[in-house]
Amino acid sequence: MAGRQDVTDRAEPAVSVDALMRRLEGDLRNQLRRQLLDRGGAREYTDAELFALVEHVLRHAVEAREHDALLLPALMSDEDEWELQTHLRFSSHRPILGKLIVFLKRRVLLPVTRWLYEYSLENFRRQQRVNRVLFACLEELAIENARLRHDLERLTDKS
Repeated sequence: MAGRQDVTDRAEPAVSVDALMRRLEGDLRNQLRRQLLDRGGAREYTDAELFALVEHVLRHAVEAREHDALLLPALMSDEDEWELQTHLRFSSHRPILGKLIVFLKRRVLLPVTRWLYEYSLENFRRQQRVNRVLFACLEELAIENARLRHDLERLTDKS
């Protein structure tokens, strides 16, 4: 074993995980920016620093915001205006034949069209997620805009 070098004798350079992660994130961000530009994305994305700021705001809206605690849905007068309804309700306005019609809808029509309902239901759930993320993005941008206006007013008041 004299010919083998002990693993503990080798001096390996220390690697900073934080620096490595920042570099990887930067590389991925630049790759995404180039892909967007290649597909006709906003010309403003040629500025890597501006793209990083936009990406940060949107990423914060998607990942860090609680989508069930947003201002925009709270300002809307009724949840039914923006919340997708994904459950089926069978009813009839006919007083005499109503029960028969509802029975036929549940026992005949629903089993025949269940595949369409299940397919649509998944799409409705995806759309609901997109709606919530868009609300979060709008709120994040509104917060950023309000913060900038507040800072600008404070600067103009000082001068």
